[in-house]
Amino acid sequence: MIKAVVDVEKGIMAIGGELHADEEAFLLARDSRQEDLWGINLYPELDVVEMVEFDSMINIRPSQNNRSRGVEDPAVREEILRITEKLVQ
Repeated sequence: MIKAVVDVEKGIMAIGGELHADEEAFLLARDSRQEDLWGINLYPELDVVEMVEFDSMINIRPSQNNRSRGVEDPAVREEILRITEKLVQ
């Protein structure tokens, strides 16, 4: 499993941190916005749809109506999958 954080606005991804919070901090330091960052886990041995697990503490955001470690908005999940498919091969 590889931890990753996706910026759904910029279409970029940070990978390889020990924690999702490490990757989140990396992207925030490069002008990403908190509300655009979503934590995922990648299983590269699987195809793109099964590769992505939407599970991270950084995803808990009551202010964005996301009250779980997952990504509750289907449109955001689709954008994360699109970006992952583009960047991870």
